[in-house]
Amino acid sequence: MSVLTDIHCHGGGGHPFGDTVEGTLAAAAAHREAGTHAVVASLVSLPLAEADRQIDVVRRAMEQDPGILGLHLEGPFLAPSRKGAHDADSLAAPTGDAVARLLDATGGALRQITLAPELPGALDAIDTLVAAGVTVAIGHTDAGARVVTEAFDRGATLVTHAFNAMHGISAREIGPVGAALADDRVAIEVIADGTHVDPSLVAALFRAAPGRVVLVTDAMAAAAAADGRYRLGSRDVEVRDGRAVIAGTQTLAGSTLTLRRAIEVCVAAGVPRDEAEAAAGATARAAIGLG
Repeated sequence: MSVLTDIHCHGGGGHPFGDTVEGTLAAAAAHREAGTHAVVASLVSLPLAEADRQIDVVRRAMEQDPGILGLHLEGPFLAPSRKGAHDADSLAAPTGDAVARLLDATGGALRQITLAPELPGALDAIDTLVAAGVTVAIGHTDAGARVVTEAFDRGATLVTHAFNAMHGISAREIGPVGAALADDRVAIEVIADGTHVDPSLVAALFRAAPGRVVLVTDAMAAAAAADGRYRLGSRDVEVRDGRAVIAGTQTLAGSTLTLRRAIEVCVAAGVPRDEAEAAAGATARAAIGLG
């Protein structure tokens, strides 16, 4: 079994990453108890002051738990039209000053950032982030394959939760996933919970991109916890029968998945177990520059 590593996870055990140090440690422990050896703590788009606070919380938790590998900022550089569960008021353009501010705030703890490459300044931001050693993922985007391919050429090497919050593959526009399938430099995240993506499509993705699929949970606080009401950033979330949505809507708000369950969903869909385990382990670690 690979060292299971979740590079896109917002919390678990009833706790979101970034709220408190104790809660962040408890969330990592909950995933560890469920079989995940290491996590990258993901934060959603937040107002600047709150983002700074939560980044500091995660950095302090990292000092106590080496299984928290760093930060993933899912935003704020996202397309408003593809914001999903993110707060529209917290989105921002990836200006040079904004990128420099985030790099300063994270102090070397930033492992990954998700951005929309069509935003003004995004391609230059990719240059800066890659030079700083950050894995850049394309996601929450309205971009077509041409712009996404340009982002890959500038150094982006990952797609955030394939097929969600982006164009799909169609006859005359193959979208971000199609562009990634055509580019061996790029790894592709997928949430294999049976809700975000049909399991048969997940299995097809494994066949189309061997060795490049990364299983992630995109889990929020309710993972390894009970149904109920939770928070994801500034948004209220309702969890019923393990399905998390923004309160009062049908908009998915992450998942309640664990990596071990994601592996089983893949195996049930026909993915060889060793490939599913690698996607949750060695391939995931390689995607963020870890051996």
